[in-house]
Amino acid sequence: MKKYICEICGFIYDPAEGIPDEGIAPGTAFEDIPEDWACPDCGASKEDFVPYED
Repeated sequence: MKKYICEICGFIYDPAEGIPDEGIAPGTAFEDIPEDWACPDCGASKEDFVPYED
C-alpha cells in the first residue's frame, strides 16, 4: 500500500501503521480513510495529501 504525505506540514500517512489514536487501524489504505478526516498534525484536509515515494 502506498504512503501519502501532507503538502502543508509533511506528515506521512503510512497504511502499515495506520493511526490507532484516530481510530484508523493498521492496514487501512489511504483511499479507505473517511473523506472528512483531517491531518492529525496540522488539520489539513485529505485533499492536501499526495502520494509519497520514500
